[in-house]
Amino acid sequence: MATKKPTISRAPDPSTQGDVDRWIAKLWECNALSEQEVKSLCEKAKEILIEETNVHEVRCPVTVCGDVHGQFHDLMELFKIGGKCPDTNLLFMGDYVDRGYYSVETVTLLVALKTRYKDRITILRGNHES
Repeated sequence: MATKKPTISRAPDPSTQGDVDRWIAKLWECNALSEQEVKSLCEKAKEILIEETNVHEVRCPVTVCGDVHGQFHDLMELFKIGGKCPDTNLLFMGDYVDRGYYSVETVTLLVALKTRYKDRITILRGNHES
């Protein structure tokens, strides 16, 4: 009989949490991260996302957000109206890139927020994320 490998939930590493906070501050200003910063962010996000199940429970109340499509300033307006993390639970339905000029900054900010506030933000994969 095969045994299921237990999932070990890791607490955020305080030594790197400051990095994520700095990146988020930079991204709030619509400034792109360096290539090395994006690589580091992706590694941190991968550690979090790989532990999540395919069916994910979302805490209520929640602000549900539709297609952002790289429209960074629309995303900022959404946060202004619907609330920001960690004060608000957010569910993003995918399609973070494509039409807007700030696709990289938009998706990077959402990934950084997911990395920093993993229990408050849910990001789903849309047809533009493959």
